Amino acid sequence: MSDSEQPAPNPVVQARVLEVCDAIGAFIEWWGFKAVHGRVWALLALRGAPMSQAEIGRTFGLSRAGISGAVHDLEEWGLVEVVGEGRNAPWQARLDVWPTIAKVLRSREWMLIESARVALEGAIDEAEVAASRGEHIGYDVDRMRTLLRLTEVAQALLRLLVSLRTPKRVEGTLEGIGEWLGRAGQAFRGLRS
Repeated sequence: MSDSEQPAPNPVVQARVLEVCDAIGAFIEWWGFKAVHGRVWALLALRGAPMSQAEIGRTFGLSRAGISGAVHDLEEWGLVEVVGEGRNAPWQARLDVWPTIAKVLRSREWMLIESARVALEGAIDEAEVAASRGEHIGYDVDRMRTLLRLTEVAQALLRLLVSLRTPKRVEGTLEGIGEWLGRAGQAFRGLRS
């Protein structure tokens, strides 16, 4: 069935789905990405069938060119895939988003925490050298060490979080999501012990 042959979705449900898309877009934008990426992914994830770029564009009232860039970015991140061949082939969302999330956490958040950790180690070293010479430091070295330990705990939590792998059963099932959340909870409880 082509786009023109697809029956129009229920308008009330359509409005609610667009609210969901906007909310996910805002969340994605908060993380430093474009809202359109979250909106397009959410629409494809909630849709019961693949959608062409033209249909996605009509749904959001955006040009095909605007949607094309977003779809291709999402494809590069492994979040959508084309179904079929040709320029007008439809797209569908991949529900296993964890590999993409883990990649972002490793490349961005890890580096932010690591730069704070390295800076704290440098500050502690300089403060200890100055104190050994009897100089006034002006800062609390014990608090610096506390912050250093907090950054190390943050790194340990991030390492644990990134190492968790979403089981294949999660895709599309509430039982699988519950199972994964249970495993994640056990891992975090083990970290506290």
